[in-house]
Amino acid sequence: MANKRITEMGLPKSIGHIFAARNIITAKDALSLTEFELMELLDVGLAQVKSALALISEMTSPRYQTVQTLLDQRKQNEYLTGHLPTQLKGLDAALCGGLPFGALTELVGPSGIGKTQFCLKLSLLAALPSCYGGLDGQVIYIDVESKFSSRRLIEIGINSFPEVFCLDGIAKEMAGRITVLRPGSLTEFTESLQEIKVSVLQYKVKLLIVDSMAALVSGEYEQGPQRQHPLGWHISFLKSLAEFSRIPVVMTNQVRSRGANQISQYIFQESTVEDDTEKFDSRLVAALGIHWAHAVNIRLVLESRSGQRFIKVAKSPMSPTLAFPFQVTSMGIILLNDDGVEMAGPQINAIDHQGHSDIIFHGDER
Repeated sequence: MANKRITEMGLPKSIGHIFAARNIITAKDALSLTEFELMELLDVGLAQVKSALALISEMTSPRYQTVQTLLDQRKQNEYLTGHLPTQLKGLDAALCGGLPFGALTELVGPSGIGKTQFCLKLSLLAALPSCYGGLDGQVIYIDVESKFSSRRLIEIGINSFPEVFCLDGIAKEMAGRITVLRPGSLTEFTESLQEIKVSVLQYKVKLLIVDSMAALVSGEYEQGPQRQHPLGWHISFLKSLAEFSRIPVVMTNQVRSRGANQISQYIFQESTVEDDTEKFDSRLVAALGIHWAHAVNIRLVLESRSGQRFIKVAKSPMSPTLAFPFQVTSMGIILLNDDGVEMAGPQINAIDHQGHSDIIFHGDER
C-alpha cells in the first residue's frame, strides 16, 4: 500500500498536480516527509498539507475488519477454505471439517503406528467421487520409504466403501487416480518438485502426500541439529504450493529419542523438567527439529500408551489439544471414541510408544 500512486487517491487536482510536479509520486514519498517539509517543498499552506496527508494515510492504511466480517467472507469463499474430511468423526469435528485446503498437515509417530495406513485412506478419500464424500480428484503420493501398498489400498477401499468398490471397474479407476513417485534421494526429490507443481496445477490434483519427509535426509546428514535445516527450502516450496493451489499437503515425519535435557521443547514448558530421567526414556519427539515444527500448520501425533493407540491433535489453529483412541482395521484407521481427551503441558509434544523400536538416533544417543 505504501507504493500506491498519489494520483489514485482522489486528491483535489490542484494539490495533486503540485505533488507530481515535485516528484512526490507514491504514498511512501509523501508520508516520509514532515508537514513542514511538505509545506516548503509544495509551497502551500499547513491546512492543505494536513488535509492531503490525512487522505493519503486513510487510503494507504488497511481497513479494520470485525470477526463478523471475516466470517461473512469465509462463507462467501467457502471453496477456498474447504477441507478433506478424514471420515474420523471426532477428528473432523476438532479440525472444523477435516484437513484444511491450503495448509500443511504433518503426521508424526513411531514406525508401525499407522501413519502410512492413514495416508492410504486419505488418498482414497481424495480420489473418491464427490457424491460419496470424496474430492473426485487426482492424488500425488511421494513414497520415499517404498511403503505404499496398492493391495492394501484396494482392501481399505473395499471395506470402507463397499457400495462404491462393488461397481465394475471402480477399483481400477480409483487406483488410476493415484500417482506414486519414489525419489531415491533428497536431490532427486528436489528436482521433481517443479514437475510436481506443474502436475498439481494442470491435472486436478486434490491431495499431495510425502511419506516420509525425515527419510529424505536420513543418512545424508550426520549431526542431529542440522536435520532442521536441509529441508528449509522444501517446506517453503510445499507451503507455497498448498496455498496457491488450495489443496491439502500431508507429510509424515519420524521420531527420535530424547535425552533428559530435552524434556522441554518450548520456553513456556521449562518449568516441567523433572529429575526422574527414567520417566522420559520411553518418550520420543518428532524428528526434523523445532524450526520444522513451526513451519507445519497442523501436527497430528500418533502414539501408543498402555497398549492403546492414540491420535493426538498436537498443533492446530482451530482446535485444542485432543487425543482420540484408534485402531488399525481392514478399513484403515478408525476411532474408538469420538470424544477426544484434552491434553496439557509436556504431554502435548511428547510421544509415547510401546513396542516401537524403529527410532532415529542422533549423535551419542545411539
